[in-house]
Amino acid sequence: MFLHRRSFLTGLVGLSLSSCQKSTSPAPPADTRWRDLSFPPPDEQRALVLVPPSPQPLPMLVALHGRGESGRGLEIGAKAWRDDYSLDKLDLRLREGPVTRADLADMVFDDRLAKINASLTSSPYAGLVVACPYTPDLKDRSKEGAAPFGKFLSETLLPKVRTESKCATDRSSTGIDGVSMGGRLALLVGFANPDVFGAIGALQPAIKVGEAEMFAALAASATAGRKTAIRLVSSEADPFLEAVRALSKALEAAHVPHELVVTPGPHDYAWNRGPGGVEMLLWHERVLRGRPAP
Repeated sequence: MFLHRRSFLTGLVGLSLSSCQKSTSPAPPADTRWRDLSFPPPDEQRALVLVPPSPQPLPMLVALHGRGESGRGLEIGAKAWRDDYSLDKLDLRLREGPVTRADLADMVFDDRLAKINASLTSSPYAGLVVACPYTPDLKDRSKEGAAPFGKFLSETLLPKVRTESKCATDRSSTGIDGVSMGGRLALLVGFANPDVFGAIGALQPAIKVGEAEMFAALAASATAGRKTAIRLVSSEADPFLEAVRALSKALEAAHVPHELVVTPGPHDYAWNRGPGGVEMLLWHERVLRGRPAP
């Protein structure tokens, strides 16, 4: 079986250290938009899946939570993006638009807020299926250590979610992202499965400066001959900001196209419930539909 977020920060430090038109149809009550999936042994996994109503197949995002929920069991972990990170609220706000500074917990620069709302005005947010599996706290944080979890995501979770949600099944419509520990895993799993994920993102990923070249090499290999959208998001008081910037520079040196967004704010739940969740949802909804992202 694959195996509390603030403690993960401490562990790594010790090792080195949310005017556009509204949706055409009202969204149903939040609790009717979620599906709870359980996976028996040998997987022994759990996932909560946001399935918005849509006349057309929606793109799908796999969203991984942080370490703070990993030690609290499968059910709490699987529900982290809904119950702890307010994903449903952020999704509904993006549908209503425009978003405000309050929606982003006041952790947004004026020019970034303007870009987000300009994008929503140009093309209203139509949502996506978001699969939120329990994310294990792996003892082996290497590419090899992440492989079994990556296999579960690609070979078990994705087929099940696609059957349950009738979402799009192609690589270009499938993304992966995560926050902190989950951001690290999203990079490892995404780069190791380039034929599965067409968009790979990471929010405040728990990486070290010394790992930048390793991650860049994985990205270069994964993107060779493949069109892949890659984005890193951090914040001014994120303890991983230096490492994220180092990774961005290493990606540039390896000629791997990507985006880097840095917002105000710390590395905490308030950030997840504001700029973290909004940035993740909007970026994937744009790029997985082949549209420009703000």
